[in-house]
Amino acid sequence: SSLFLMFSGRGFAFRRKQKIEKQYRRLLKKRRKVPSQQDTQFTDTYPEHLKHLYLAEEERLKKRRRTTGDSESPEEKLNKAVDTCTFPCRSVVTERKFKKKTSNQKAKEEYEKIKAERDRKKEEAEERKQQREEAQRLYKQKKMEAFKILSKKTKKGQPNLNLQVEFLLQKIQQNA
Repeated sequence: SSLFLMFSGRGFAFRRKQKIEKQYRRLLKKRRKVPSQQDTQFTDTYPEHLKHLYLAEEERLKKRRRTTGDSESPEEKLNKAVDTCTFPCRSVVTERKFKKKTSNQKAKEEYEKIKAERDRKKEEAEERKQQREEAQRLYKQKKMEAFKILSKKTKKGQPNLNLQVEFLLQKIQQNA
């Protein structure tokens, strides 16, 4: 029973707490900005006859860091932020804001994209509808003109064959 008392209270919530603490420690370790020993390891203790080799190697490492995008050390970035702003904490916060978007911002952007897409589709549909209506109007107009020409009668009520023949001639000339 003493064993039970020793481990009591270490259920699900305790394990979850430990897991969160471990993740927090990892985060702190990642964010800890300690200058690497590699940079300052040989600075003052270069042997005189090999000094040019060490300096060349140091320059090569600096160039490699620049090409990977990390031109400044984290301390230099922090110092620059402190120098440029009277409130250093503000500049760090704004840096973080630009790096990652909140879920609300992402949702707003997604909503704006969807809304723009819907508006574009509505405009295209409206344009197609107008074109269709215009084509139907022109078709009906031509049909009415043809009907008027073909349905004309003489004074005696006979169909006017001259107009019908002229209409057919125009139709043939348009197709040819």
